Amino acid sequence: MAKSGRSSADHPWQPQSLLASPLFAALWPVIRRMPADRFPALEDCNAQLAARQPAITVSRGLPIRCVPQAQGKQAFEAQYEPRCYLTGEVQTRADNWHDLLNALVWLTFPKAKAAINARHYRALTVASAGEFSSQRGAVRDTNTLLDESGVIVAYADDELAGLLRDFRWKALFWQRREQVRQRMGFFLFGHGLYEKALQPYVGMTGQGWLLRVEAGFFVWPLERQLAHLDESLASYLAEPEHGCSTRELAPVPLLGVPGWSVENEREGYYDNVAYFRSGRQSDAQRTPLITAPSSVAG
Repeated sequence: MAKSGRSSADHPWQPQSLLASPLFAALWPVIRRMPADRFPALEDCNAQLAARQPAITVSRGLPIRCVPQAQGKQAFEAQYEPRCYLTGEVQTRADNWHDLLNALVWLTFPKAKAAINARHYRALTVASAGEFSSQRGAVRDTNTLLDESGVIVAYADDELAGLLRDFRWKALFWQRREQVRQRMGFFLFGHGLYEKALQPYVGMTGQGWLLRVEAGFFVWPLERQLAHLDESLASYLAEPEHGCSTRELAPVPLLGVPGWSVENEREGYYDNVAYFRSGRQSDAQRTPLITAPSSVAG
């Protein structure tokens, strides 16, 4: 959990602005249920959590609840990830964008968030027992990167996914622009990435988790899409061999996504090689493309 973040004084709560931004599309359903005239409080987040059926829970089945952040040095069980896993309590600072966005992601992708929390807890438990493992460190690094900067890339065209994984940004986002609009979807997951999206900038990059979907996915209602993505990512992270290396994620220059920047309506925008970088051969490129488990197919 980040130690700082924008406050409501730094960036006022303007839900209509968020609802007009495609970067926030995955959060639109929960943003619409938040107060329009003031920065959401813990009580607003807990009210949404209480209204959800079935209840949003951690992996142990305990219901999630936002609570004030504890102060000072804490015992292991009271630290952020262990406390969340053991009690369902998500420490949340008032008037803090980073923590509010974390709560909104819990409301949007509850199963995936619970899976990430469980992976952190298991890794931390081993570490606290004095059993150091570089693999456990890699698990924490990967899940932290996904939690903070992850973007779920749903695709129904293997060639488009190949262009992304090969860093062929102009071919993907410009030459295949209409196919991307129809057969690819980009859904921000990381709450740190959402905080950056409050003031988007050239250079803003997400860490993509690629998911193969059927073409019909792209005509589903948004909330059905989100539920499918949530269960797919949670199922992926439930397998211990997954989520173990940051190379499982592929960089995505988010302001290159068609419609996500007024600047990218011109071809020359994609000639900025400082942003649209070529990539080296990596494990991410060699990792088989991910297909959603059949149990969550819509």
